[in-house]
Amino acid sequence: MALLRFDPDLDPVGALPSLQEEVERFMRNPAFSSGLSGVGAYPPINIFESSEGTVIVAEVPGLDTAKLNIVGKGRTLTISGQREFAAPSGGGGYHRREVTEGQFSRSIQLPEDYDVSKAEARYEAGLLIFRVPRAEHAMPRQITVQTA
Repeated sequence: MALLRFDPDLDPVGALPSLQEEVERFMRNPAFSSGLSGVGAYPPINIFESSEGTVIVAEVPGLDTAKLNIVGKGRTLTISGQREFAAPSGGGGYHRREVTEGQFSRSIQLPEDYDVSKAEARYEAGLLIFRVPRAEHAMPRQITVQTA
């Protein structure tokens, strides 16, 4: 029986973690975009479903609600607005600037089971919370059994 010495440079599985780290680093690169819902899309959102409808939570900290525009049309809910920041006082500059400023827009497509015309929104602690109820035709209804 011949014994072969293990060479870590030839291990095909050992290179997978470093490959995964490189792909994740590439995907976080601001120059790379994976579409409207990719990493870095603003505002970041979470969508939850309940028995009454759906809840959409958008993170918009420090944003003036007067500069928010929310439009519901058909099955699409669109959040748009503008983020502005004051320049550093005293003639200083930034060491690092990750928070962008300017106009933004984010659209969310909802299934036909929801009634966007009855959506409600509120701003609370930097979170924009939408509640979109289910449409009447999608709500479960009780059917009574009639006796003959």
